[in-house]
Amino acid sequence: MANVISIVSSKGGTGKTTVALNLAVALAEKGDNTLLIDVDPLGAIGLSLARSDAEWTGLAEYIMQKMPIEDVIIKTKLPQLSILPRGRLDPLDITLYEEILHSSQTVPEIIAAVNGNYQYVIIDAPSGLGMITRSALSVSNFVLLPLQAEALSLRSIQQTLRVITHVKENDNPKLQLLGILATMVQLHQDSSFNILKTVWSSLSGVLETYIPRADVFALASDKGLPVAFLGGKYPPEALRFELLATEIKKIIQELGGMTGESDERTERELI
Repeated sequence: MANVISIVSSKGGTGKTTVALNLAVALAEKGDNTLLIDVDPLGAIGLSLARSDAEWTGLAEYIMQKMPIEDVIIKTKLPQLSILPRGRLDPLDITLYEEILHSSQTVPEIIAAVNGNYQYVIIDAPSGLGMITRSALSVSNFVLLPLQAEALSLRSIQQTLRVITHVKENDNPKLQLLGILATMVQLHQDSSFNILKTVWSSLSGVLETYIPRADVFALASDKGLPVAFLGGKYPPEALRFELLATEIKKIIQELGGMTGESDERTERELI
């Protein structure tokens, strides 16, 4: 069974899609079969990878044209990583797209269809707490909350936690909070550093790993690449996502999820 992780934020600009993409890459590079699903009507994953709106088929074709799910999943050059993009969606049809994803069994059907093929399914939900986000949470085992290190994000985090609690109590009792991930942290800036300290001291479930604000993310976006795939010296920000993947796998194991790794070890001799 796959560990289905929705990445959710009540507001835009938190680095949610950046986290989804680079976390999926980090898990795949650890050898875990991973599927990244883009349910954002804006097609944020495709945009992050410098793809045009008309380039990839995906969820829209699965929904509207009844294409088989295997025909709209993209195999990447990283063998353990696949992507289910949003597909070709006219902006005028976004409302209809949202209504279908929320009211139909489309999202549960997708998860059921891919469940046996992947160890991790990462869902990049749209910003906000609307219909699609609720649908994603209803099929997830875990939810990860990026929280930008600024005052407005800190003030709004309780809204997101309230929705998660509601979904868990009414729609999906297996849903668990994987953690709150501080993003766009600037330790040299007093306001950002103070927000980070407040987050760590006042909220439960805050991850040890945090993601800094760095120019390398803009460079990666310009090139349409995950940060770990940039040429030149390996960026320390890519190491952050390796640490995040390790921390998340540990938490999933502690929460009773299956990471595909055994706790048993064979005794070995060094000399």
